[in-house]
Formats: sequence, structure tokens, C-alpha cells
Amino acid sequence: MENYLEELKRCAQKLDIDLEDHQLNKFNEYIKLLVEWNEKINLTAITEPNDIVLKHFVDSLTILKYIKENDKLIDIGTGAGFPGIPLKIVKPEMNIYLVDSLNKRINFLNILIQRLSLNSINTIHSRIEDLGKDKKYREKFDVVTSRAVANFNILLEYMLPFLKIGGLCICMKGSNIEELEKSSKALEIMGGSIEKIEKIRLPNSDIKRNIIIVKKIKNTPAQYPRKAGIPSKNPI
Repeated sequence: MENYLEELKRCAQKLDIDLEDHQLNKFNEYIKLLVEWNEKINLTAITEPNDIVLKHFVDSLTILKYIKENDKLIDIGTGAGFPGIPLKIVKPEMNIYLVDSLNKRINFLNILIQRLSLNSINTIHSRIEDLGKDKKYREKFDVVTSRAVANFNILLEYMLPFLKIGGLCICMKGSNIEELEKSSKALEIMGGSIEKIEKIRLPNSDIKRNIIIVKKIKNTPAQYPRKAGIPSKNPI
């Protein structure tokens, strides 16, 4: 087995995740396709297998403990598939939707999903603000995830419209979360309540992260999310 896959297995074990050989094989195929496609389109600045393992795969799996096997999950601004596809590899029973505004990334994800033989996983080419108004997706999910997409108060307007009451927003952030101080108004309007902030360090590294868990406690008003571009230009 490649050294980077051994490292993936060790790091996952520190997250109480035991990866089987067939799952490691899928992660290996993921790396190969990601590096291959990254030469054609900009998917990631991280291209060394060891870095992909730690900063993409292991990072994605840090939130697995907050997700139940049969949860319906939507991953907004998924990019090259993080955290949605690593979660799907480990919990294949999950029903996952991957959303991105760039069609080139969606094309990559469709080929990746086929290559990895993943089922019950869908890709959607859309702006988040438009999709959040669509009755087919609005307030239909148990979990919504985001990783390095936007500031927290903006994320709340993007994410909470997708959740059922009682559902969870899982916001994956870097080491600095001072932005939370500006989020109380957005939380109130969007119908969310911060359940937990978990400070973590990625296994076998000094890389720090924050996981912010927001529970939806009431319906999001119909006027949100606002039209595309407005939440980022004029945050609540």
C-alpha cells in the first residue's frame, strides 16, 4: 500500500474511523483523478498526495461523528467534492447532494462519482442563493455542510434555508473564528442556534480547525436567501 494511504488509515483511526481496503482504494482513485484533472482546471492548490490526504480527506472526515448513516446531506460550494465525497466513501448509506456554481467542477465530480461507483449521490450546478429558493430542496435536508465557503454570517443565509427544523449546519472553518461575534442577528433571522464549537487539531499535524454546529430551531423566512450576490455584498 502507498505510504500516503497508510497515513490516511492511521489518521482516520485517530478519528475513530476504521477504513477498509476497498475504501482506501476509492481514496486512492480519488487522488489520481484529482491530480489528473487539476492539470486541466483549477480544483485545488494542494496537489501532493500526503497533503491531499491530510488537508482534504482527513479534514473532511473530522465531521463524520456529527452525521447519522441515513441522513440526507447537502454540501454547498463543494468544489472538488469536500467534504461530501470522503463522507460518502465512509458512510455509503448516506444520501448526498453536492452543489457548486462552476460547471467544470460538476463535470469532474460526475466522472469521479462514476469512477468510484458511488450511489445515492447527486451533483447540482447552481448558485446557492437560487437553489435555496427551490421548493424541491428548501427545508428538505437533515444536514448541510460547508468548508471554507464564506464568513459565518453569510454562511447562515446560504445554509439554513436547506434544513428541516432540528437539522444541523456543520460549518468547517480555519483557526480564526472572530467572525462569530457578528453572527447573532443572522442566527436569529435565519432560525438557527449555535449548538457547539469544537476546536480540533488534524491528526499527526499542527493544523488547527474549528467546527461550528448550528441547529435549526425555526423556519427560515421566505425572503431568504436573497438574490445571488446580495448576501456576500450586504451581509445580515
